[in-house]
Amino acid sequence: MQPPALSLVIPAYNEEKRLPVSLARIADWLGSRPPASPAEVIIVDDGSSDRTAAVAEKTAAGLGLPFRVIRLPRNLGKGAAVRAGVLEARGNHVLVTDADLSTPIEEVDKLLAAGAPVAIGSRGVDATLVKQRQSLFRVASGKLFNGLVQLLVVSGIRDTQCGFKLFRADAAQEVFTRATVDRFAFDVEALLLARRLGYHIAEVPVLWFNSPDTRVGFGGGLEAFAALFRIRRRVSRTMRAHPAPPKG
Repeated sequence: MQPPALSLVIPAYNEEKRLPVSLARIADWLGSRPPASPAEVIIVDDGSSDRTAAVAEKTAAGLGLPFRVIRLPRNLGKGAAVRAGVLEARGNHVLVTDADLSTPIEEVDKLLAAGAPVAIGSRGVDATLVKQRQSLFRVASGKLFNGLVQLLVVSGIRDTQCGFKLFRADAAQEVFTRATVDRFAFDVEALLLARRLGYHIAEVPVLWFNSPDTRVGFGGGLEAFAALFRIRRRVSRTMRAHPAPPKG
């Protein structure tokens, strides 16, 4: 079977209310694309306590979306959910996007146009594209976090945490077979792995609308800060155990 042009991986934790709207937007967008650009939608239910998986299945089927729902046995974390979805993806490109579509799905065309093996949506390149801002506390925390990321892990990337990232199929498999971070610092690990594996990373300005109903709590934010001090060591160990094949 010929692989789809694009796999959309959506990690979801207690998203029964937001998923129907987001899936409808994705269905509308896919319906406007050429038939020669098929896609698949992979929703990963990260051990939700609500009806996320059932609602996802019913909604996607009703919209005629080509979809799969992966159910994790318990809440393992966003990183674990993304990893599970990406490793099941069959598309030539794999887009990881948040369930609330804070970045509109149409913005994927900008990432595809970048022509890079890894293209990431960014709020740090063009601030005018941030149409609905976070609280001052979250903005300040984000700047501090990014400063530490640049100092300790991945320099030169202005926004590692925007939940809108595109991987070419080979890059997706190489990165996420090595990834180990289960929670919110998984983005940083994935980008460090991509860089260590020799993949170019394009940082692309995208539209972004803050969702006040965020799934990143205070504890999750602290965990992400603490994880930075482990990621570089862990990635170095992973790369020694599983070195990258030579790039053609």
